[in-house]
Amino acid sequence: MQFSSLRPHIKPTLLLAYPVVLSQLGHVLVNVCDSVMVGQTGKIPLAAVSLGVSVNTVVMVLGLGLSMGITPLVAAADGKRDVRRLGELLVHGVWLSAVAGLVLAGVGFLIAPLLHHLHQPAEVVALAAPWVRVLFVSLLPLMVFQGFKQFAEGLGLTRQAMFLSIMANVINALLCYALIFGHFGAPRLGLMGSAWATLTARILMALFMGLYVLRAARLRPYREAAGHWLHPEAAVLRRLIGLGAPIGVQMMFEMGAFSFSAIMIGWLGATSLAAHQIAINVASVTYMAASGIAAAATIRVGNLRGLGDLSGARNAGFTSYTLTFLFMSTMALVLIAGRNRIPYFYNHDPQVVAYASNLLLIAALFQVSDGLQVVGLGALRGLEDVKVPSVVALLAYWAVALPLGYALGFLLHLGATGVWIGLLTGLSLVAGVLLWRFRQHSAVHVRQEALLAR
Repeated sequence: MQFSSLRPHIKPTLLLAYPVVLSQLGHVLVNVCDSVMVGQTGKIPLAAVSLGVSVNTVVMVLGLGLSMGITPLVAAADGKRDVRRLGELLVHGVWLSAVAGLVLAGVGFLIAPLLHHLHQPAEVVALAAPWVRVLFVSLLPLMVFQGFKQFAEGLGLTRQAMFLSIMANVINALLCYALIFGHFGAPRLGLMGSAWATLTARILMALFMGLYVLRAARLRPYREAAGHWLHPEAAVLRRLIGLGAPIGVQMMFEMGAFSFSAIMIGWLGATSLAAHQIAINVASVTYMAASGIAAAATIRVGNLRGLGDLSGARNAGFTSYTLTFLFMSTMALVLIAGRNRIPYFYNHDPQVVAYASNLLLIAALFQVSDGLQVVGLGALRGLEDVKVPSVVALLAYWAVALPLGYALGFLLHLGATGVWIGLLTGLSLVAGVLLWRFRQHSAVHVRQEALLAR
């Protein structure tokens, strides 16, 4: 692969990626804000956030993945200038996301009473259970936001979600500060204040994203072609579910592995769990930045495929790979340099800080693997290749990473460090297999394009 073939794709990819990066960061910065502020109240509340986020995230990513099936279909239809198809995808994408959000919110009320079965410290479970119920309710507005957002991003309109994510984070931070500590005349709610702040911010995100898509003049042709909003067609919903469900399952396998790792670390006590929350929180920031580049890869690859430029689609994918490798390598160096200082932003307990510093060193090592696997997923989604990555994620995380992490952490007594080494191994396996998959799959498309051109 020559650099000259990638160069034309660098600027378009970056222009698409940077708003998506900031928008994706918006999701994780809500948790960062919660963790930093709650961490100031003690290691037990911070450990409760870790447990609650671990449980909530497994369910949340299933919904997020389901909505991500909208984007490659929209990008391909936009490449073909199929206005009628885009209208269908608008209606059905929002429908599917809203119903999924309602179901996922209900799941939270079934899961919260079961937290004590995870054998976590009793004082941690007592704080986490009510917190996680409110967080699950916030999945309904989050999924409505996703339905409108994924449609707009499929058209290359990425800045709107970026601005809304920034706005939501500012609101969330102010509300957290007010409700956790009782400032500005607000009640002092402690840990629960962060949950109510997150719910409020997500409601506003859904409201404003919906208003943009339903009122913007540039989107009027798609709204007019949408037909009746109250009568979705089963065939279109099946197509969206057929593409989105494997993405959601793959994400659930991946995040489920991280969440179960947190549960295993919780068996070691509140100190280890609090340290894990710091390290995973920091790592998730860089991951979401790479995830933004991956979303740009989905849009670019899907759009060029829709235009019939399969060689361009392949080059766009490899451009995203290159940008991600450079970015995540830089972030690895940043984590290595700052691993002894970063934990103090969250908590000042000497044991928590020491454990977190060690985990951040491993997080630095898996930055590149983490970035390459997520951009591989994004590029393959642009080719509508979503089922094989789900199988890869299942095997790598649940057949390799978790058993290895358990063996190192508990049988060889490496503790949380051993569990994280298992995660590093799983991420590296997924990254390697998906890179091979994209290279082979995109090459097949290019060969088919060449045969048709003869």
